[in-house]
Amino acid sequence: MFKGLVKWARVKSPWILHMNCGSCNGCDIEILAALIPRLDVERFGVLLKGTPRHADVLVCTGPVTKQMKERLKRVYDQMPEPKFVVVVGQCGSSGGIYQGAYGVEGGIDTVIPVNAYIPGCPPRPDAIADGLIKLLASIDKGGKP
Repeated sequence: MFKGLVKWARVKSPWILHMNCGSCNGCDIEILAALIPRLDVERFGVLLKGTPRHADVLVCTGPVTKQMKERLKRVYDQMPEPKFVVVVGQCGSSGGIYQGAYGVEGGIDTVIPVNAYIPGCPPRPDAIADGLIKLLASIDKGGKP
């Protein structure tokens, strides 16, 4: 009973934390555009938080740089279980145009496990909203996102 209530609350009100790991800020602008009233992902309960200790979903943009690698691990470790990671954009998925650069480690999945990818350079705000909704739907079904 209690686990069902917690799952229901987690699906109906996911709190997200946005983390830029070294991107050009194109994806960051599109994430913020998904939060404005035109798309209004808040109607699905999505709420942007400023601390990893209160977040359920980590939304990452950009490739992992050598400077951000340990910081990304630390933020991920501070999130309570169960936690989910969504990667927005091509750079976070594979390194994108920064792949092979001297200061770039690679995509987000080289450092932490990823549950969902939202492709694009940058992805449209409606694609970001759709990706978050699909993540919530897969959590609600009980399957692996």
